[in-house]
Amino acid sequence: MQKIIFASAFLLFGIHMSAQQDTVQHEREDVIEEVILKSTRSSRTIANTPTRVETISLEEIDEKSNMRPSNVAMILHESTGIAVQQTSATSANASIRIQGLDGRYTQILKDGLPSFGNFANGLSVLEIPPLDLKQVEIIKGPSSTLYGAGAIAGVINFISRTPNEKQDLNVLVNTANTGLYNVGVFSSQRYKKVGYTFLALYNDQKEYDIDKDDFTELPNSKEFTVHPKMFVYLPGEANLVIGNAFTTGNRLGGDVEFIRGNGSAEHTYFERNRTFRNTATLEFSKPFSETSRIDLKSAYSLFDRTIEVPNYSFKGLNQNYYSDLSWSKTLPNQTLIIGANYVTDNFKDRLNTPENDLSFLINTGGAYIQHTWDVSEVVKFENGIRADVVKYGNGIYTESEALFLPKISMLLRLSPKWTSRIGGGLGYKTPTAFTEQTEGFQYQNLKPLSGVTSEKSIGGTADVNFKTKIGTDFDFSINQMFFYTRLNNSIILEGDSTAGYELNNTDKPLYSSGFETNAKLIYKDFLKFFAGYTYTDTKADYIPGDRIVPLVPAHRVNLILMAEKHDNYKTGLEAYYTDVQRLTNRSVTKPYWDLGFMFEKYFGRFSVFINIENFLDTRQSRFKGVVNGSHNAPSFDEIWTHTEGRTFNGGIKFKL
Repeated sequence: MQKIIFASAFLLFGIHMSAQQDTVQHEREDVIEEVILKSTRSSRTIANTPTRVETISLEEIDEKSNMRPSNVAMILHESTGIAVQQTSATSANASIRIQGLDGRYTQILKDGLPSFGNFANGLSVLEIPPLDLKQVEIIKGPSSTLYGAGAIAGVINFISRTPNEKQDLNVLVNTANTGLYNVGVFSSQRYKKVGYTFLALYNDQKEYDIDKDDFTELPNSKEFTVHPKMFVYLPGEANLVIGNAFTTGNRLGGDVEFIRGNGSAEHTYFERNRTFRNTATLEFSKPFSETSRIDLKSAYSLFDRTIEVPNYSFKGLNQNYYSDLSWSKTLPNQTLIIGANYVTDNFKDRLNTPENDLSFLINTGGAYIQHTWDVSEVVKFENGIRADVVKYGNGIYTESEALFLPKISMLLRLSPKWTSRIGGGLGYKTPTAFTEQTEGFQYQNLKPLSGVTSEKSIGGTADVNFKTKIGTDFDFSINQMFFYTRLNNSIILEGDSTAGYELNNTDKPLYSSGFETNAKLIYKDFLKFFAGYTYTDTKADYIPGDRIVPLVPAHRVNLILMAEKHDNYKTGLEAYYTDVQRLTNRSVTKPYWDLGFMFEKYFGRFSVFINIENFLDTRQSRFKGVVNGSHNAPSFDEIWTHTEGRTFNGGIKFKL
C-alpha cells in the first residue's frame, strides 16, 4: 500500500504540473544538433576533437532507462570494450571494466567531478540514476592529463541535463517480475536569472531467489536519491551552479529465510550493505572575452558504508575533496587550457583493530596544460602534460611521488568519408585497499597497506572511421579501433583467509591489447542496426601458466536492431555474446548469449513500456550452483554471468 501511495503521489505531482502548462498537444521537435563534448574541456564538437570520445546520447539513455531505471549499469552494457562486473553473489555489487582492466583503473565522473573513487567505487555504478542524464562520454585509454590518478583504462563522464526556458518534467513508474519497484521524477526550468534541476528516485527490490537454493540472486534493498541543483545566471554571462546529491541505501542479501525473519541455527548467513553518500558541488564559469574564460569546479563528498556478515562487520567513512581551476584561451585554429587542481581522499576505518586498520590518506596537487591545434582541415593535434605531487600513507608508512604525465592525440580528416584518431599517454593509480578482489571477501583479514607505491601505465588507441550514404535511404558507418596498455608496478593480492591477505607491488607487468569494431546501418532514421565486436587479450606476467587475467572474455559481440516512429512507438531487439572466461582457480567458463526485447508506445505526453531481458534465461546456476558448503557457512563461486536469470519489467512515463 505504501508503494502504491508513493507512486500515486509522484504521478499526481506530474499531472498537477502539466495542468499549469499550455494544454496544446505536445509535439516532438527533431532538431539535429552537433554533439558538444564536456570531457575534453575544449567545448568542441565531437567531429573536431582529436581525442577519441564515444558518446551515448539522450535517446539511447532514455531507451536503457526503461530497462533499468534504478542505475546506469544497463546504459554501459551495450558499449563495446566495457563490462559491468558483478563482485558479490548475494548482494549483486558491481564495478566497471574497460578493455579488460579492473574497475579501479576507470575514473568515474559526474559532470566532470570525481566522487566515486577507492572505497566509494564498490557501489558507484549502482548508485548513479539515469533519469537526469543528457549524455554519457567515454574516453578509452590513458586520460590522466586532465583527470589525474585512476584514469588508466579510461574515463566515463555522466553529464546531467541543464535547465531550459521551457519546463522539463519526467515522471517514471516501473515494476519487474523480480519484485522491483522504481518511482522517479526529474524536473527543470530556467527563468531570467535563476534556474533549477531536481531529481528524486526511490528503488525498492524484494529478495529474489530464482534457483531456489535459499540464497538471494538479488538482495532485499531500498534506495533513495535526491539531487537538487540551482543555476544562477550572473552579469557578464557568468554562471554559478550549486548542487547537492544525497543517496542512501540498505541492501540485505544472503539466506532468504534469514532475510524474511525466519532465521534459525541452519539459516544464519547474510550480507548487509548500508550506504550513505552526500556530494556537495559548486561550479563557476566566467568569460573575460569571446575567446577566454575561467572555470572553477569544487566538490566535497562523504561516503559512509557498513558491511555486515555473520561474526564480522566493516565500517568506513571516505571523505573526498576536489577543486579544479582552469583558464582557457581560444585563438585562431588553437585552444589553450591551463589549470591546477587539488584532491584529498581520506578513508577512516571505524571498526577494525590496529592490526587490520585500513585507514589511508591521499593528498594530490597537480597542474596541467592542454593545447589543441588545428594545423589544417586535414590534421589536428591535442597535446598536454600534467605534473602531480602525491603524498599518501597511513600509520605504518608514508610515501611521496612526483609524476609527469604527457599525452598526445591526432585527428586526420583524410576525406569527408574517412577520419582517423591516434593517441597515447601515461597514467597512474595511487594505492588503495579497495579492489574487486578484496570487495569479494568484504575486506576480512586484509592487512593495512605497507610500502606499496603507485601503479604506472603507458598506453594508447588508434582508430579509423568510415561513413557514407548508400543510395538515398541508408546511412552506413564503421569504426575500427585498436588499443594497448602496459601496467607496471601492479598491486596484487597475496595470502589467504587464514594467514591474512596483503596487497603488494609486483615487478611483473600486465598487458591489455586488442581491438573494437563498431558498425551502424540506418534506414530513413526509422530502422537502425548496430553491430559491435571486441577482442581483448589481457595477460599478466605474475600469473603462472597461460598468464590470462581472470574474468576477461577474449571475444564479445553486441547486436542491436531498433525501429522507431517518432511520437508513436519504439521497439528493439538486442543480442550479446560473451566468450569463455578464465576464473581465478584457472577453470574455464562456458560461452553464452544474452537476448533482450523492448517496446514503448507513446500516447501524447504519456508512454507505456515493456522490456524482457535475458529471455534465454542464461544464469550461472544453470551451469553449476553458485553456493557451496552448508547454509550457515557458505562459500560462493566467482560471478561470471547473470545470476538472476530472465527478467520482465514494464512501466509508465510522463514527459512534459
